Amino acid sequence: MEAKATPTTIDEYIATFPANVQAILQKIRATIRKAAPQAEEAISYQMPTFKLNGNLVHFAAFKNHIGFYPVPSGIEKFKKELSAYKGAKGSVQFPLDRPIPYGLISKIVKFRVKENLEKAKAKARKK
Repeated sequence: MEAKATPTTIDEYIATFPANVQAILQKIRATIRKAAPQAEEAISYQMPTFKLNGNLVHFAAFKNHIGFYPVPSGIEKFKKELSAYKGAKGSVQFPLDRPIPYGLISKIVKFRVKENLEKAKAKARKK
């Protein structure tokens, strides 16, 4: 049995899933891109990642859900909107059998962009 090669790009990652999941992943990627046009794409922790002055958000597909990882502050800030979903300190699960809340993903990403830019500014001021 051959070990699956670890994807090195988001395209490679998305290509490993069935077509219906690929469509969702592409839409999440486009949503993040639109909300954070200056972010860079990467693979981090074997997950699609967007970076902007550090990690911005990660996302990943699983058997029954899409995992979205906007770090704990991103979860905390949108606790009310995310209360309908299963999640943990820095993650939320969007079930594949329910509509994916792309608008909410966009809001969280914009919040994280602002947060990372402010953090970078504060760091720059310290120097």
